Amino acid sequence: MALTSAIASAYLSVSRWKLSTQPLPDKVIVIGAPHTSNWDGVFMAISMWKCGRTFSFLVKDSIVKAPILGWFVKKIGAVPVERSAAHGLVEQVAQRIREADTFTLCITPKGTRSPRDFWKSGFYRIAMEAGVPIQLGFIDRSTLTFGWGPTYQLTGDVRADMEVIRAFYAEKVGVRPEKTSVPRLRSEDEAE
Repeated sequence: MALTSAIASAYLSVSRWKLSTQPLPDKVIVIGAPHTSNWDGVFMAISMWKCGRTFSFLVKDSIVKAPILGWFVKKIGAVPVERSAAHGLVEQVAQRIREADTFTLCITPKGTRSPRDFWKSGFYRIAMEAGVPIQLGFIDRSTLTFGWGPTYQLTGDVRADMEVIRAFYAEKVGVRPEKTSVPRLRSEDEAE
């Protein structure tokens, strides 16, 4: 942890970007948006390392199978996901969270750096299943800040919860603004 903290401090001492955080609960899902660049993952790692927080994140299984990169991402907390099929991932991750004393899961709900009509609902389903809050992680190129804002306990009212999330991200600008998507879950349409 001392090495990662030193890396984070060194980066922040020379970067134009500034870290902005609020307190994290012991168990939390940190969502990250707008997810428009590979830098998003770097910024999240820097923020967690600076705060001395161990964390996990979901990645394509092909990444952890890569010779050198795979070893590295597993070492810093990667949990491989086979995206071609559902394998009870929500229940597995929720169970891991419930059984742990502390657990921080970082997820980019958009699931890709390209624009999409809908976010993936995994973060929402895991948080509800595990009974943990979400933390609103962000990157904002307009202010050159990154980190996370407030904690939010999902209510189960998908539309109302997503309105809170949309309001938080409304003025956040990603590293590549043209790849931004409005936070929206497909289940909001199903609720109508």
